[in-house]
Amino acid sequence: MAATKHKAPVRSSEKMNSRVWLFSLLLTLQYGAQPLISKRCTRREVIVTSSVLTCEIAKVVCALIFMARDGSLKKVYKEWTLVGALTASGLPAAIYALQNSLLQISYKNLDSLTFSMLNQTKIIFTALFTYLILRQKQSIQQIGALFLLILAAILLSFGEGSKKGSSASNSDQILFNGIIPVMVASVLSGLASTLCQWASQVKKHSSYLMTVEMSIVGSLCLLASTFKSPDGEAIAKHGLFYGWTLMTWIPVMSNALGGILVGLVTSYAGGVKKGFVIVSALLVTALLQFIFEGKPPSLYCLVALPLVVSSISIYQKYPYRVKRKEL
Repeated sequence: MAATKHKAPVRSSEKMNSRVWLFSLLLTLQYGAQPLISKRCTRREVIVTSSVLTCEIAKVVCALIFMARDGSLKKVYKEWTLVGALTASGLPAAIYALQNSLLQISYKNLDSLTFSMLNQTKIIFTALFTYLILRQKQSIQQIGALFLLILAAILLSFGEGSKKGSSASNSDQILFNGIIPVMVASVLSGLASTLCQWASQVKKHSSYLMTVEMSIVGSLCLLASTFKSPDGEAIAKHGLFYGWTLMTWIPVMSNALGGILVGLVTSYAGGVKKGFVIVSALLVTALLQFIFEGKPPSLYCLVALPLVVSSISIYQKYPYRVKRKEL
């Protein structure tokens, strides 16, 4: 009987690990493909706010469908409170809304591999905020893994920098409309991801419910910001879907499903491990860029590849363990 009692937790743990790996794999593919999809399917005339707002609405619809499917929608409807929603989702929603707008700007001004390389720095900020807010420490091996990740990012930066021979004006545009927005978005992502992990693991908030709440709050913040902005004036003049085609819906829906996967991975695995998904997506982006654009990975990228793989392996294998005091 004793052996039988131990089987249930083990099977439950294995099932949970399988879910984490599945969600992580799907999110890796989505993150890796998103820059190329957005670049190919979104015309430059498309208003940034319109694509972000539509993506948030799509997230709400998808999350409600999933909640209805797993039977949690009725329970949430009975127990939901405004105070609880604002406490768990209000601040991260506002942060993510700003982050998404910054990412949309960067998509249009950086090539796919550079964007993904800079975007993966959010794992460093996530680890920092996880320690500051949740007091989750990293083992020495895990800190070493993060340094390997930073080294890989530096190598990739050199690789991309060696390819560029652009004029000063073009360099300024790349800096102010590409690099700076994505770096600020990475800091905001680390903070918001940690706040979401706190809500899901400490407050026991459903990941689907958080997606709905954050999308609604984020949409309201986005709408408020359009009153005195170029995007707001453009929407008033040309309409919300100015420049849209049927192809525009592909990156919007892909990004919406990615947002739901982010919530699931953060809830089950935590913000730092979710960050490693973004690093893995860098390799997916490099592969897709080679397949669809004919751009082979640089030597720096090939050298960075084993560093990224090693950092992920080390981080997973050597988690922080609390030392027990001997009596």
